[in-house]
Amino acid sequence: MDQAKLLGEEKISILLRRYSVPAIIGMVVNALYNVVDSIFVGQGVGEIGLVAVTLAFPLMVVLMAVGMFVGLGAGALVSIRLGQQDKDGAELILGNAVTLMIILVLLTTAVSLTFLDPLLALLGATPEVMPYARDFSTIILTGSIFMHVSFGINNLIRAQGDPKTALKTMLIAALLNAALNPLFIFGFHMGIKGSAWATVLAQAVATVWVMAYFIRGAGTMRLQAKNLPLRREIVAGIARIGMAPFLLQLSASLVMVILNYKLLAYGGVLAVAAFGIVNRVLMLSLMPVMGISQGAQPIIGFNYGAGNYRRVIEVVKLATFAATAFCCLGFLVILLFDEPIIRLFNGNAELVRLGSTGLKTFLALLPIIGVQLIGANYFQAVGKAKYAIVFNLLRQIILLIPLVYILPNFFGLMGIWLAGPVSDLGASVVTAWFVAREIKNLERRAALRTPAQMQ
Repeated sequence: MDQAKLLGEEKISILLRRYSVPAIIGMVVNALYNVVDSIFVGQGVGEIGLVAVTLAFPLMVVLMAVGMFVGLGAGALVSIRLGQQDKDGAELILGNAVTLMIILVLLTTAVSLTFLDPLLALLGATPEVMPYARDFSTIILTGSIFMHVSFGINNLIRAQGDPKTALKTMLIAALLNAALNPLFIFGFHMGIKGSAWATVLAQAVATVWVMAYFIRGAGTMRLQAKNLPLRREIVAGIARIGMAPFLLQLSASLVMVILNYKLLAYGGVLAVAAFGIVNRVLMLSLMPVMGISQGAQPIIGFNYGAGNYRRVIEVVKLATFAATAFCCLGFLVILLFDEPIIRLFNGNAELVRLGSTGLKTFLALLPIIGVQLIGANYFQAVGKAKYAIVFNLLRQIILLIPLVYILPNFFGLMGIWLAGPVSDLGASVVTAWFVAREIKNLERRAALRTPAQMQ
């Protein structure tokens, strides 16, 4: 059974598992990618190296955001085109995505390298840290083309119905990075530059893998020269859908900056450290949900494009149930092991107290976050860009940031912790209402379809 037939006819529960499991593993791999860098830099370069890598991370976030902008935007369009049996249209989107990615790489790299020192100083690099941060960032930015392509265009492999190959791309990059880091840092004594080169070379190999896959036509689509010239309507479509994940990625950095500022004002350095742990636990808890969301996207997009609205409804409901189950499991672990979790990071008694309170308060409504994330992903998958942008920004920007400024005036540090569940509740309720309305619309459209249209 070919991929198009699978997406349109295979049992939804089997499809969702087939697409989500590789995506979940990929999310874990991506998380470990940065952990590996930090471990080896910390051991081989020292504390100053860790500070430099941390300060450079927002620049890497920008690169990832650009990759998501093109990759996820084009991926949603590809899924819809393939659902409409329009292979030529899907290949045109692929070609335009590659060209657009290269143009954006050149722009972001040129701007970042030109203003690198002022940017690093703005992010907090002191004269002592600046040489290390500059060395690391220069290499990462110079090789940013590989991060854009391997991370961004890899989404199109998943979108056309080949999640296992998409996972292989991430595994190749992660395993190579893990192998090259100790070799360059300890074996070749390259210091922090070694870590940067390990990252760039690992991404370069993954990029060759991705491009070879499409050039030889290993999947449904083939990359062809005739599709590389940009089309205004294609770029507009990619931008319209890709803007939501792009803004979400950038908003995460903005939220961290604002939260750190407010935590420092109301709780001091230890409060900032405590939230760093809380945020890591939150991301770990949400990795399965993000994997389910990624896995559901091509199934929703294909069947929406094909007019199989009942299958779309089934995917949304099953994905929401699975995401909620994972969130409830994560919440149970947090309730039972809050203090041991904090001690894994640091045993300072005051930090354990602050972190335990933060975990149980900031993540108090973790069980309902899955509803919001899957709902936001639905609107992105069907190409409803305005809704996708609003719902992707709802939790962290539209609600959380104002609450972080308002609630501490009444509750001090606890107000910052309370901002988490209040924003989660508001975002989940609003998103659930709109998704319920969408499901009713899909049910009406499904009921109007004739037997001939369903074939």
